[in-house]
Amino acid sequence: QLQFVESGGGLVQPGGSLRLSCAASGFTLGGFAVGWFRQAPGKGREGVACISYTGRETNSVGSVKGRFTISRDNAKNTVYLQMNSLTPEDTAVYYCALDRTPWLRICTVEVDKERYRYWGQGTQVTVSS
Repeated sequence: QLQFVESGGGLVQPGGSLRLSCAASGFTLGGFAVGWFRQAPGKGREGVACISYTGRETNSVGSVKGRFTISRDNAKNTVYLQMNSLTPEDTAVYYCALDRTPWLRICTVEVDKERYRYWGQGTQVTVSS
């Protein structure tokens, strides 16, 4: 029973910070890349950041570069997304997903349903005064 559980979302003021966690159970993440995605109200799902199976290579979209940092702790079977300098445009449900390609060092932030086949149920992030 492969499960992903996102946590750490909530209501935060513009300029604030949050750290999201993606905890996996029923599977070991060590050999797989993981991505963070988000979906705002009335919009489609978009990629945010991803991390290679080694944890030493990452990718992110231009709108979050310099503000968001993805990391992983394989001993805890968890991937994190540190979000700083949040703006109202960051308001969305945030999801983590597993890339089925093993030993992947060059990960993608494209919403590729053939590669990202295992998704969590999301955590709500609301940025508002």
